[in-house]
Amino acid sequence: MEASNKKRSAAKAAMEFIEPGMTVGVGTGSTVNFLIEMLPEIRNKINRVVSSSEVSTALLEAHGFNVSTLNEVGDYDIYIDGADESNNRLQLIKGGGGALTREKVLAFAARRFICIIDDTKLVGMLGSFPLPVEVLPMAQAMVALAMSKSTDMRGQPIWREGFITDNGNHILDVHDLQISDPLEMEARINGIPGVVTVGIFAERAADILLIGGDNGVKEIRNIGICAPRGWVNS
Repeated sequence: MEASNKKRSAAKAAMEFIEPGMTVGVGTGSTVNFLIEMLPEIRNKINRVVSSSEVSTALLEAHGFNVSTLNEVGDYDIYIDGADESNNRLQLIKGGGGALTREKVLAFAARRFICIIDDTKLVGMLGSFPLPVEVLPMAQAMVALAMSKSTDMRGQPIWREGFITDNGNHILDVHDLQISDPLEMEARINGIPGVVTVGIFAERAADILLIGGDNGVKEIRNIGICAPRGWVNS
């Protein structure tokens, strides 16, 4: 099955978790774009919608949705987003699209976080995908130096040149990492002055992971050490 069809299947499966009257948070990226295309099918179920990026907001509005702010809705029902990598504990790397800070805020505020990926994104250890770190522009070089000098990280931070986040900040993509302890790495990088947030989602991991594959959509729930819950035919 082509990757696009796997992503579409995962996005479609996520719609089953949206119940009448819910406020829905929508992430950013190619898999989420499939979700946004399908959301009008269940428009009558959705009370309000919030978005993690200007790009997703524009797509939602193009499909007829009025997008609320998080300040307007407060804590809310369900957040649906993709990931660049996930391990079997539903700890994620996110931020390939540069929206990691707003994504992390929306994930934190949601009562349930559904992550939708294709099967190439499920990994044994996080870090093959370059880890995005959003930084204040004035601190970009300092943060890069602090990370490159760390004997524990052993990563290579590269400025995502020409890219500005929706918050007006820069992105460092850290290559060649092996993230054996995502919780510890998330806290350590977030502690560097000038870092806005790091694209490790371990403190707020996903609650449910939906994985589009050749045989349908595989569901993993975050209950301790997660175990597969079987396949849902797409």
